[in-house]
Amino acid sequence: MNLKQQLICLLWVCLSLSAVAQADKQQLAQTSLLNVVADSTRVATAADSVVPQKNKPHQPRLATIRSAIIPGWGQAYNKQYWKIPVVYGVLAIPAGLYFYNNSWYKKSKFAYEALLKAAGPAKDSTDLPLIDPKLQNRTIETVQNYRNIFRRDRDYSVLWFILAWGLQVVDATVFGHLKDFDVSDDLSMRVSPTFNPQTRSPGFGLVLSLKNPTPKPIPAR
Repeated sequence: MNLKQQLICLLWVCLSLSAVAQADKQQLAQTSLLNVVADSTRVATAADSVVPQKNKPHQPRLATIRSAIIPGWGQAYNKQYWKIPVVYGVLAIPAGLYFYNNSWYKKSKFAYEALLKAAGPAKDSTDLPLIDPKLQNRTIETVQNYRNIFRRDRDYSVLWFILAWGLQVVDATVFGHLKDFDVSDDLSMRVSPTFNPQTRSPGFGLVLSLKNPTPKPIPAR
C-alpha cells in the first residue's frame, strides 16, 4: 500500500470516527432531553398523586385526659372556648368557700383554746385580747359550735371542688364524643298531635327519621 492509499485510509477512518462521535453526541443529547422530560413528568405525576393530609380525628380520650389535668383544657380541645370561664367560675366558688371557712375555723379554734385557758385552773387570759373581735364576749360552747361548723363547711367545700372538677371532666368527655355526631340536614324530627281511640285522649307523637342523602357527583379526572 503506497502513501496515497494510506492517506486515503487514514482520512476514511477519521471521517468514520467523526461520524460515530457525532452520532454519539446526538444520542446523548436526545437521551438527556428525554430524561429531563421523563423526570419532569415523574415529578408532576408524584405531585399530582400526593394526597392532601386530612385533619386528625377528634379523640374524646384526649379531651378527658386534658380536662383531668387542667380544668378547661378539654373544653378548649373540643373548641368550646366559651365554657372555659364557666368552668373556672364554678371551681372558684368552692375554692373561695374553702379559704373563707378555713380562715374562720382557725380563728374560732384559737378563740376556743384561749377561752379554755382562761376558764381553766391556771386562769391564763393572755390570749384573750388576740381573739377576733367578732368572737369576743362569746361563751365557750358558742365558740366551740362555730369551730365545728366552719370545719364542717371547709371539708364540704373540698368535696364540692372535687365534684365540680369531675363534672367538667364529664362535660369534656361527653361533648368530645358528640363532636362528630351527625347534626346535618339528613336528620329530621317532627312532632305531631295524636289521638288514642282506646283511651279517647289526645297526645303528642315524636317521629325521628333519616333523609336519604343526595349522591354527590364525582368529579372526573
